[in-house]
Amino acid sequence: MHDLTKKRAKAAVVDSVISTAVSLALEPLLRKKIKNEAFLQVAAPTLVFWGLEYVQLRLQGQTLGQKAFGIKVESEDGNELTDSQILKRVLHRDTISPLAYLRDREKYADAKGEKFSHDAYAHTVVKEQ
Repeated sequence: MHDLTKKRAKAAVVDSVISTAVSLALEPLLRKKIKNEAFLQVAAPTLVFWGLEYVQLRLQGQTLGQKAFGIKVESEDGNELTDSQILKRVLHRDTISPLAYLRDREKYADAKGEKFSHDAYAHTVVKEQ
């Protein structure tokens, strides 16, 4: 496994812990407004995770986890990330990306951790700072 891939994995763990803490803090407030248990247990934490990631990538180009491990998401063309790129990246990563990675594993191994299927789909790349 490449060093960048390890950093990406560690950053994802940090981001997940932060998102879980925020979700737990919001749960009592949401429970008062929303009575659907499935939404509270599945949709709300996912939306919090995606929302936190979107805001951080939009404002800084990196999440707190990525910042801690010295990596940053960039657009392939060198411009700032667009709303569309961030949304495509997040949605693809959490739906289709695992299957695409398993199907074309060698292709992404050649990228040395800079690009996975969700990065290719969103035209983004992850770089060390």
